[in-house]
Amino acid sequence: MKKITLVFQGDSITDAGRDKRNYFNMGNGYPKYASALLAEALPEVDFTFINQGIGGNRTDQLHDRLYKDAIEFDPDVISILIGINDVWHRYGSAKVATTDEQLELNYRSILTRLKKETHAKIVMIAPYVLDADDKDMMKEDLRTVQPIIRKLAEEFADVFIPLDEHFAKALQTQPEPKFYSKDGVHPNENGAEFIGKLYAEAVKPLIERL
Repeated sequence: MKKITLVFQGDSITDAGRDKRNYFNMGNGYPKYASALLAEALPEVDFTFINQGIGGNRTDQLHDRLYKDAIEFDPDVISILIGINDVWHRYGSAKVATTDEQLELNYRSILTRLKKETHAKIVMIAPYVLDADDKDMMKEDLRTVQPIIRKLAEEFADVFIPLDEHFAKALQTQPEPKFYSKDGVHPNENGAEFIGKLYAEAVKPLIERL
């Protein structure tokens, strides 16, 4: 039986209330749905799913914890959804002014280390901001961040999931603009299930080739 270790990495969207005492706990977000769907679709694979998302993390924080929370697990597949806090934390009382240039440098350093220090296939997931109150500035900032992440995905990723595009298309058929997220960033159950299905569909062919 083929054995696959898959690490979910990122911020609160990945964390989603997981039990941090147990990294096999998937939390209540998209990793819960994605792992269940992959296990069901590929019963011939012996999966080890690990969730190491940490709420509030920016790219610099993920870079600093990359060894113990990713590389040390020797994953076959690692997925990364990061970047929205680099934008979000530019605002509010505790501002952290991560520039687009610094975000790119941090993310590039993460991906370079994964390429050099692991054999893992890399799944990159684009951050997004959906329509919600007081998120207009974030949406505007994300217009310059998205091309950076796409460029890095072309260089490093084995699979790229453009969540912003998928959400934009799906919302055209939803009568409620907050169907997937009340605050425009954190998915509700509908949003988590939506991301999980996209993830499983995109990553299943990659695992079948391993």
